[in-house]
Formats: sequence, C-alpha cells, structure tokens
Amino acid sequence: MAALMLQGTGSDVGKSVLVAGLCRALTNRGLRVRPFKPQNMSNNAAVTIDGGEIGRAQALQALACRAAPHSDMNPVLLKPQADRTSQLIVHGRVRGTLGSGNFREGRGALMGEVLESYHRLRSACDIVLVEGAGSPAEINLRAGDIANMGFARAADVPVVLVGDIDRGGVIAAIVGTRAVIDADDAAMIKGFIINKFRGDPALFDDGYRAIAERTGWPGLGVVPWLAAASRLPSEDAVILERRADAHEGRRIVACPILPRIANFDDLDPLKQEPGVALVMVPPGQPIPADAAIIVLPGSKATIADLAALRREGWDIDIKAHHRRGGLILGLCGGYQMLGKRIADPLGIEGAPSEVEGLELLDVSTTLAPAKTLREVSGTAWGSPFAGYEMHMGETAGADTARPFARIEGGGNEGATNTAGNVIGTYIHGLLASPDLRGALLERINVTGNGRDHGADVDAALDDIAAELAIHLDIEALLHIAAQPG
Repeated sequence: MAALMLQGTGSDVGKSVLVAGLCRALTNRGLRVRPFKPQNMSNNAAVTIDGGEIGRAQALQALACRAAPHSDMNPVLLKPQADRTSQLIVHGRVRGTLGSGNFREGRGALMGEVLESYHRLRSACDIVLVEGAGSPAEINLRAGDIANMGFARAADVPVVLVGDIDRGGVIAAIVGTRAVIDADDAAMIKGFIINKFRGDPALFDDGYRAIAERTGWPGLGVVPWLAAASRLPSEDAVILERRADAHEGRRIVACPILPRIANFDDLDPLKQEPGVALVMVPPGQPIPADAAIIVLPGSKATIADLAALRREGWDIDIKAHHRRGGLILGLCGGYQMLGKRIADPLGIEGAPSEVEGLELLDVSTTLAPAKTLREVSGTAWGSPFAGYEMHMGETAGADTARPFARIEGGGNEGATNTAGNVIGTYIHGLLASPDLRGALLERINVTGNGRDHGADVDAALDDIAAELAIHLDIEALLHIAAQPG
C-alpha cells in the first residue's frame, strides 16, 4: 500500500488534472488507485455511491480510476454560500456552517474524521493519490491545517510540489515555498513538477536545475500544456470569466455567472457542439440580445444570487428574451428563481426571508434543511437521460402539472409554462445525454453532434495519462509513494 500527495505553489496550478491523469495512468498499469482530497472548497459537487456528495474534481478522479465516487474520497467539503460563510459537508452530509470566526478551529477539529476516510481508502487499494488545496506556503493558515502539510504529516504521506510556469514566476514560487515553510514541513516534500509548459522545455533546463539546487528537491518532470484538459469538467469558477468563445454563425446559449454559481459543468457538453456558442456572461455585461437559449444555472445561495441577478439588470434581459419567445432553462437554483417566490423560513441561506422570483413559472419554493441527493434517470422531450439531484427545498405550483421529465420508477419532475418556452428542473447532468441535448438544440434549429459526453471525458483522461507517462518520471513517483513521508 502506497500514497502520494500533490500540493501546489498556489491555487489553479493544475493539481486536479495532474491527479486525475496519474489516476488513469496508474490504473492503466493494473494498479488499484483511489483519489483523496482531505478538504475541498467548491460549489461544484457530485453525488456518491453511498448517498453523499463530494467535490466534482474528486468524482472525475474516481472516474479516472474506473471507480465509483465515494464520500471518503473528499471527507470535508466547504460550499461557499456567502462571502464569509460556507456550508460544511462531512463524509458527504451537511453538518452546518463554518464562518470566518470559527473556520480555523472548526476545520482543525475534523482531522480525525479526515484520517478515518483516508485509512479506509488506503486499506482497499494499492495506492492513494492525494490532492492538496491552495498552497502550503500560506503559512497564515498552517495552524489547524487539514488540507496540506497538516494532513501530510498526520498521515505520513510524502509530497510532490507542483508549480505553474504558465502564470510566470515559477522559480520564485517553488524556491519561495521552500523558504517560508518550516523545516519539518519542507522535509515532507520529495520533489517538484513543473506544469503547463508551452514551447521547448530545453529552454527551461537552467531554471529546472536552479530550483533543484536552491531547494534540495529533485525535479520529477516538466508537463506540457495539456490541451485535453479543456475537455474535462472544471471545478473552479475562476475559469469561467477566462472563456472566450467566438460565436459568428452559431446559435448562442447564454448563462450569467452568478456569484455563487454551482455545478456549472452542467453546460460543458454544449462546448463541444459545433452549432452552439456557449457564452458565460460575466458581471457588468448584458445577456446577449441574440441568445437563442438563456440558462439560469445552479446556485449555492439562491436568494442572494437572485438579488445579484437583479443588480446586474439581467432580470430585464431575461424578461425581454421571454417576451420575444426565447427559450429559458432553469437548473436547480435557476429553477427556483424562475418561480413566483422563494421562502426561507428557517434561515437556511441566511436570515429568514421570503422574496419574489422572476415569475416566469407558476411555482413557489420553500427552502428546508433536508438535502435531496440522488441519481436519477428517465425521459424528457421523448429522450432518455441520466443525471442527479442535489438541492435543499421543495417546489410546487400549477406549472408542475406540465412536468419537464418523467422519472424511471415513477413520478414526474420539474415544470414548464403554458407556452412551453420556460422550463425548470432540479436535475443536473442532463445535457451529457446526447439524445436529450439533441432534443434541446432541435428547438433552436441546431442539429446536435450526438456525441457521448462521458465517452469524450474518458478519452481525454486517457490522452492526459499518455502525456504524463512521457513527461513525468512515473517510476520515481511510485518509489516516493512507497516510502513514508
């Protein structure tokens, strides 16, 4: 049994993709591999086989291992729902909230449960690949840490540090990490990886040697820019505003980037459709008037995001689109926003309140503490689909008499207005189903490509694994993993 942890010099250096790629590379070698992230912070989550939820990145890494996602793979998940408050998920279940006032103490108290999950995984496989969060150089967060060196030392797991050369300053980032962390933490690091390199890696030979000389850590590879990573679901909402998609000659599907947007990977299958331009609309920009479809995405804080939507004037754009007969699809929190009102009598999202919705569907929602977490399948628009539900609250009203979907095993789900151009549903992952995606696009006179999104993601993992096998010293990584930290 072995374990290896990848930590980064900062956020968004590519740890999640590298862990996923290594999971697939080692699985393809015949090893039983499992992913693990002690603590994650993300509003993109997935339902697990044991009825819980984990970060979307760990679900992808489980897929890379050809294993079912399990709550032990991400025992602590923080889902931001306000600037200083996050919903706390432990072992896949809601346990309350953590705020800036109790974050450090509350997080540190969870180490025992983190280690329980880790040891269960480790006892059931050949190797555990662990992903850190943020950076060990954030020494202001070291006390009570369970995400980086706090976990590595408690579990005695060796660490490899990842630096992102694409953002610049990678030599300073790695050498600087060595300079600011304490000696015992530094001793856990057994090597470094340079990630996202563009061009001829020989041009970095001197820098590579300089890092090794100044840190005492060996280099374990220079990974090129992985084009296949764009075909994987992203967990970090930071990437949304970086996407630029030219849309000349294509039909626009527009989605506003809400402050607490959640599970936005629902829209990923549309990025691969040649007849569609997916436009993620950032704050300060109007929703394009020529959009064929407006999608209101999931939200971790529906009432707050609805208020933000109105501040941006997006409600005016949405209602103008509706008057023109345009198609509107609300997913989960977006479904709740389309209704007449949202009530939060128990203060699930903050202070108890009740607000008016966009009034485009004749439904109302009451938020409640019980969270629905389940995988579902069925038919919608005459097409089969598979997806999952992840929401807090119940929605009812006249428009549910025109359900969006029929669920396998019995029951209806969602709502549609009388004109049929406003649809709301709690089901995530719908558009990965090629038949249903095609049925949606047919309504805007676009022929879908019929591709299986899941198969595309799986092929991307194989492509990344093949690249890592070329550019990383896999044997050295396995040797490090076999040694205690």
